[in-house]
Parts: sequence; C-alpha cells; structure tokens
Amino acid sequence: MGEGLEIDHVSVRFGETSAVDDVSLTVPQGQVLAVLGPSGCGKSTLLRVVAGLQRPDRGTVSYDGRDVTGVPTHRRGFALMFQDGQLFGHLDVAGNVAYSLKRQGVSRGETHARVDELLDLVGLPGLGDRRPATLSGGQQQRVALARALAGRPRLLLLDEPLSSLDRSLRDRLGADLRRILADSGTTALLVTHDHDEAFTMADHMAVMRAGQVVQTGPTAQVWRRPADPDVAEFLGYTTLLEGAPADRLVPGAARVALRPQAWRVDPAGAYVATVLSAARTADGVRLRVAVEGVGEVDAVGALEQVPDADDRVRLVPDPVGMAVLPAG
Repeated sequence: MGEGLEIDHVSVRFGETSAVDDVSLTVPQGQVLAVLGPSGCGKSTLLRVVAGLQRPDRGTVSYDGRDVTGVPTHRRGFALMFQDGQLFGHLDVAGNVAYSLKRQGVSRGETHARVDELLDLVGLPGLGDRRPATLSGGQQQRVALARALAGRPRLLLLDEPLSSLDRSLRDRLGADLRRILADSGTTALLVTHDHDEAFTMADHMAVMRAGQVVQTGPTAQVWRRPADPDVAEFLGYTTLLEGAPADRLVPGAARVALRPQAWRVDPAGAYVATVLSAARTADGVRLRVAVEGVGEVDAVGALEQVPDADDRVRLVPDPVGMAVLPAG
C-alpha cells in the first residue's frame, strides 16, 4: 500500500439492506476523490466508515499503509467538513478556526499566525473578529474549511459541502475550494450528488449506485466516457442514441449519449431538424427537435430568434457534448 487513503473491500449492512457492497477505492496523497451518486446509494455511509463513525461489517480502511479501521475517530488525524459548516455561534471567526489548535495545545503565537494564514488562504483576511451569523453562506463555508484545515489533517472529508448554497455561489466556491485544497496539498474525499461540484473539485471520480462503485477513474475520463446509460443520465446526459442513429453521428459507435448542448442551431449546419418545442432560458433557447436520420434530441439556440413548433432549423453537433458508451 502506498501513501494516501485505501478503502479495501468495505461492506456495511443495516439489517437486510446492503448500504455499501464490497467497495474498494484509493486516494493518493495530495489528490481529491469525489464519490458521486444519488441519495441512498451508500456514499455517506462510506464517508462515515472512513471517518471512523461507522464500523464496517467487512473490509479495511488504511492510511499511509497503516490499518485504521479500529482506530477511534479522534485519533485518525482526519477532519470532517459538513454541508452546513456547523460553526460555533458563540465564537468569532478566529475562535472557530483556532478551535482545534487550542485543543492540541498550540502556543498562542503559533495559533494566531496559523489563523491569519488560513483566513488569507480562504479569501477572508481581516474577518477574524466577525461572528459567523454576520457572514454570508459562502463565507461561513470558507470559515468551516479553514477550521477543518487548521490542524493540518492527513485527510479532509467533505460531506456535501456546497449543497446548502445557491447554484451560482456553489459554482464559484467550488472552484475556490479546489484551488485551496491544491494550494494546501490536502488529500480529500468528497461525497456529493452534484456532478458539476465533483467535476470542479476532484482529480478522480467514483460513481456509486445501490451500494456499489459502478465506475471510477480520472474525473475527465469518467465525464467523457460514462460506463453505461444510467451513469450517463446521472452525469447530465439527456438523450441516448443507439444503433444506426448513433453510428450516423459517430461512425462505428453503437451507443452515444448527448448533453442538451450537444446540438446547436446554425444556418450552416449539415443536419436538418423539425422543432418540437422551444423555451427561453437566461442563457439562450432550449429546444427539443427531431433530427432527420437521428431522432429526437435536445438543442440550444440564440435568444435573438426563437423558433416556433414545426419550424425547420439546421443544426451542428458539438463533440464536447457527446460521449460514446460501451456497446450492449
């Protein structure tokens, strides 16, 4: 076993229910792994096993080659960041960040310097004397991250860290968290149901379904090559083409999954389609169209011209919005 986290054939049962079924994963030191899946797939139970909050029925958890399966939570050297931050309302920002350092007996001078360093790292310099209640949701999550990083944990466990935030703030903060984790060299395990969050933050991705890992690999690879239609749908692909339509779009492909932006309205497009429906959105027009020789697909167009149902339009395909799936 090498440096970092290793989950080896871990299973957890609750009565007759198998919450985690023979899961094996690794997180190399300094890397971020996102475990992605819908509610009830077992990802949160797996996180609890790694944290030491849930004893597995089978399998082991190791870090840097040492089995920690039976080690109490507080002795693992791991830190856990929850979706709601769980900051201490009676302490100011500096007090929250310094909490673990004081428990470790770190000197006042070192603690002060570490708090300042972390507030700079998370983009909150000079806010040490503020109360958590006076901060925005995004700022509170930054404080929670700084507190989690204060004791230089061997592993940071992130439990849906951005789910309580609105989409625009989630996107911005996700990119910031990715930078902060990289800058601090932190090894992290993230569990989330949000594929955009996983794509933004993680080096590697594991997709869970019904307690099992159904696909794992570098984030971009999983994103571009889903293992099956169910994984593709979960990752945001909305249409599946099979047989001749798939082969026409991608020669030699038996199955092709498409994102909504895989087709774009363009007068110079080589594909002819009939508009089935059209709806304005903040960033353009979303269309459902029937493409000759392909079938019904989603497409996007510009706000300047919204077609009516039964209008004919020309389309160009965008390979970035397509993924070739294994046959069968």
